[in-house]
Formats: sequence, C-alpha cells, structure tokens
Amino acid sequence: MHRSASRLTRVLACAAVVPVIFAAAGCSSDSDKGKGSGSGDGKKSGASASATPGGKPKVELEKARFATLPEPCKTLQSKTVETLVPDAKDTNGTATKSNDLGSRASCSWNGLKTDGLKGSQYRWLSVSLVRYDSHASLGSATKRAEEQYAKQIETAKATEGAADVKAEAVAETGDQATSIVFGVKKDVDFANTTVVARTHNVVVTLDYNGAAYEGAGAPDHAKLLQDAVAAAKEIVASVDAANQEQKQPEQQPSPAASQ
Repeated sequence: MHRSASRLTRVLACAAVVPVIFAAAGCSSDSDKGKGSGSGDGKKSGASASATPGGKPKVELEKARFATLPEPCKTLQSKTVETLVPDAKDTNGTATKSNDLGSRASCSWNGLKTDGLKGSQYRWLSVSLVRYDSHASLGSATKRAEEQYAKQIETAKATEGAADVKAEAVAETGDQATSIVFGVKKDVDFANTTVVARTHNVVVTLDYNGAAYEGAGAPDHAKLLQDAVAAAKEIVASVDAANQEQKQPEQQPSPAASQ
C-alpha cells in the first residue's frame, strides 16, 4: 500500500470537529470562586431565602457538590483508550492547558491504525470537563451546570457540516445525559458521536469520531456510539471518585481521637 506524504497530511488535517467547550463556558471562570455564599447539602439546585435583621430576605445558595475535577487524561482507563483509539499516538493523552484545572480541564487522543492492503482506520477522542461553583449573581452551582449542559447539546447539534443529526437521552449516566450523532463530509466521511453528561455541578463532554482511509470499511456508527456512552459513564464515575479521594483525609481520625 502506498501512502504519499500529502495523503498523511490530509489525514492529520481531518481530525474531527472540536467543540468550543471553554468558549461556551464563558462566565464559568472560577475567578468568581468564593464570591457567592454556599450552604445546603448540594441536593437541590434552587436558592432559599431567610429573614435578616433588616427584614430583607437573604438568598442562600447551595454548596457545590463537587469541589474539584479529576486529571482529564486519567478519567479513562488505559484499556478503554486502547479500545476506542487503536494505535494511539500517545496513550497517555494530550491535556489542554488551563489556568484553573479545578474548574476546566480536557484531554484528547488520536490514532491511525493501518492494516496493509485493507486500509487504515482513524480515531479521535476528546474529554472535556467544566465545574461550577454557586455565585450570588449567576445562580447555584447545579443551575449553572444545567445551563451549560443544554448549551453543549445545542453546540454539538450545530456543528458545521453536520448531517443526519440525531439526539437521544442516555440513561444511568450522571444526573442527565444526551448523545448526539451525525456525519461530516470532508475528504472522507467522518462518523461523529458526542455525549454530554451532567453530574451535579460538573458537565462532561465526550467527542468521539472515526473515518476510514485507503479502502478500509466505514466505521460502524452503532459501535462508535456504544463505546462513547460506555466511556462517558466511566468519566462521570471518575469525577465522583476524585472528590471522594479529596474528602478522605478529612475523615481520618486524629491520633488524639483514637486514644
């Protein structure tokens, strides 16, 4: 099988559509962190009011359920990455730089698997996470995450060049989740899958797509979706695990208490 340098250049140029997660997050910057008053157990997204000495109601916002994010490139197990992105260039992934990894983080993988005369299969995977805190002017952490969740779904649906867009609810993935599948025509046909999930005050966006080259069979759309949903569930679980680990030291009894 012959592959020219220009052909490889086009392969790399055809890496899938990257959603503008952080642009959509806009005012989610946690430079606002600490400006809102937090209270509650994190189970309700609304705000409550209590009387003050002056007679005016005081708005009390929920405390954000999750206080941190997991390392984005470690939200998926190595075997999951190997399954979704065979022959990945870097199985450890490439993390996007962020000035606040506790609030915004992302990682991506890509790989081109060649199979002699049977052609090549390209895969691209991206994981993005955004965490929100409660803010007196912007609302509760959960409410802000719900708004971002809806925006991410609409962003995926509006991907430039997207054809045959289909969106469906995904069960048992955080508090709410939606899959969006569509095709994009470039020099070859790309099959795209996006899964957007919300778990309390964190929004997870997983993008996964593939394309075939040099006569290889087109990617199986159903298989791409199945793998993307399974990976999204794994990422949601990693968000919870990261916050449980952070709480663990606080739950350790002190030497004096154990005597």
